[in-house]
This record gives sequence, C-alpha cells and structure tokens, in this order.
Amino acid sequence: MEQIADIQMVDLKKQYARIKSEIDQAVLDVIASSRYIKGPVVQAFEEELAHYLDVKHVIGCANGTDALQVALMALGLKPGDEVIVPSFTYVATAEVIALLGLTPVMIDVDPHHFNVTANLIRPAITPRTKAIVPVHLFGQTAPMEEIMDVATEHGLYVIEDNAQAIGADYTFSDGKSAKAGTIGHIGTTSFFPSKNLGCYGDGGAIFTNDDDLAANLKMIANHGQSKRYYHDRVGVNSRLDAMQAAILRVKLPHLDDYCARRRQVANAYTVLLETVDKIAPPQQVEYSSHVFHQFTMMVPAEDRSRLIDHLKQDGIPSMIYYPVPLYKQKAFVDHWPAGRELPITEQLCDTVMSLPIHTEMDEALVTYIGSSVLRYFS
Repeated sequence: MEQIADIQMVDLKKQYARIKSEIDQAVLDVIASSRYIKGPVVQAFEEELAHYLDVKHVIGCANGTDALQVALMALGLKPGDEVIVPSFTYVATAEVIALLGLTPVMIDVDPHHFNVTANLIRPAITPRTKAIVPVHLFGQTAPMEEIMDVATEHGLYVIEDNAQAIGADYTFSDGKSAKAGTIGHIGTTSFFPSKNLGCYGDGGAIFTNDDDLAANLKMIANHGQSKRYYHDRVGVNSRLDAMQAAILRVKLPHLDDYCARRRQVANAYTVLLETVDKIAPPQQVEYSSHVFHQFTMMVPAEDRSRLIDHLKQDGIPSMIYYPVPLYKQKAFVDHWPAGRELPITEQLCDTVMSLPIHTEMDEALVTYIGSSVLRYFS
C-alpha cells in the first residue's frame, strides 16, 4: 500500500480550511472593533455555549487548568482538605489541587472505560474529604448519577473535569439526559486547539447552574473583583480573550458534526481491528455517548513500543496517554505513600496507546492506519 504523507494526530490545518472564510472574518471583526479583552464577543460566546449545554452560567477563562483552579477556589476549601481524583489522567487535574495547598487523593479507575466510579470513590472518603473531581476521559463521561449520589450522601462538592468530553450526552436511569460537565456543582473544560471544540491558542470555561457559585467564579477569575477596582477577595487574572471567543463562536455550531465525524472514525477503526485478539478497543458505556477525543486502545505491554515503531515507519503518529501514573510523577512524591500502587492504573500506563483521530479523516486514511496495525499483528 502506498504511503500516505503528513498524517497528523489532529489535522487542524484541514479543519481550518473548511471554515476559513468564517474564521478569517470573525478574527478581522475583533481587530476592527479593538475590543480584545472581554467585550461583546466573549459574552456572546458564553451565552451561546450556555444555550448549547443547557446550563445557566458559562464563565470563560484563560485555559482548562485555570478553570479547575478557579472552580476549587470558589468552594472555600482550606489547606489540607482532601480532593479525590483519578490517578489515570492528565497532570492538571491534581496539579491545581496541590497548588492550592489541598491534598489530592488519587484513586484507581475502571479497567474498561478508564473513569472513576462510586465503588472506587467510597473507600477513599475520609472526614477531611471535601470534593471529588471525576474526569470524563477520552470522550465519555464517568458514571455521574452514582457519583452524585455518593457526593450527596457525604456532603461533597463535585467538579467535572470535562476537558475531553464536551458535547457528550449523559443519560440518567430515569431516561433524562444532560450534557457532560453540567451535572456536578461545577464543570470545567479546555479549548486547547486539539480538543473537540478547540480555539487557536489557549482558552477554557467553567459551567454551573448555581447563581451564587457563578458570581463567585466570575469574581475570582477577574482579580477577585465584582466592581472595577474593588477587590472582595484574592483572585486570579484568567480571561478568555475576544479573538479566541470569536473563533469558538464559529466552531461551536460545528461541534455536533465534529463529534459525529470522530465517532465514524472510531467505529471504522473498531471494525478493522476487531479480528485482532491482542487489541482491546475503547469500550463504550450505555449511559454516555462517546465523542472520541482520543481513540485509545490497549495492546500487550511487550508489543506497544514495537507497534509504535512499526507505525512510525509507515508515517503514522501515535501517542501514549498516559505513560506514568500521577502518583509516580516527581511532583507528587510527597502526596503518596512509598511503595503503594494502583493496579489498573499501572496496567493502563503500560498498555494504552492512541491512534490518530480527527474530523478530517477519510475512509482511505482510516484504512491505511488500520491496515498498518493489522500487518504488525499478522
């Protein structure tokens, strides 16, 4: 098979080409207005995203990490308070907890969908536990109904880290549904360029249905001020700038299509690879749609590095999300008992790998990548 050139994990150039005229005009309009910070474009995007998510309040901020930090700051937690987080996730989730003098309590995840569950959360709750941060990893939600039941039972806050699953739908046991990120007390997301809804730089947002929390979140993100030059508390400077908001306004109406295109790619991969016993494709849960921020499969540890090299020879990139458990990162050695391990996290860090997936992939490219994987295992 002839090699396909310039394969990307996420092809942002081709995505831009499809909406170039809209994006260019939106950026030019911001420049012409000279309203670069806050202003009507940011407010319009916040309102449009709130409508899409069916949530009362959206607060734009500078990035997804800031979104998590501001969310935690709004809860009035004290140094030493414990916050439960998955051990298998990107560092930002635990980083902001430690940064605020709180204690990240890392727990294992489900081996099939890679998210935390109520059964894994319960044993980690202590009198010092104040919050849970479930991460909707790789594009589908954690089991939020049971997590919220645990939180209610123990009087805990829930902050949804929705950086990877914006657009996903969660279905409750009574048949009602809600968008990922709108079920807990606060939801957060990232608009990093490679996200399903990505801008052309850094950006993030916070969601809530609680009016009081919303007012506090807005104040914290704006130097702790609700009125200019009157600072009610110590805050931060975290703003979604107007140019990024303008770009996101163009892309938001395409989000459902972007998610559908990613699902098509994931389904095609799954069909191509289903005959390989050594591959465990992503498992989809019944209660959540999957928007496939990543197509993350499991392969035997002894095959992973060789498969990555094999793909590279065919011009195919791949990634490992994530190669090291959070509790083994040097930054967290003081937050973890020496010698303790979480078995599922250890297994996943040794076996997961992600193939390219994005909105611009056609059947030929999916077949080329899938066929390369099949050749390795043949």
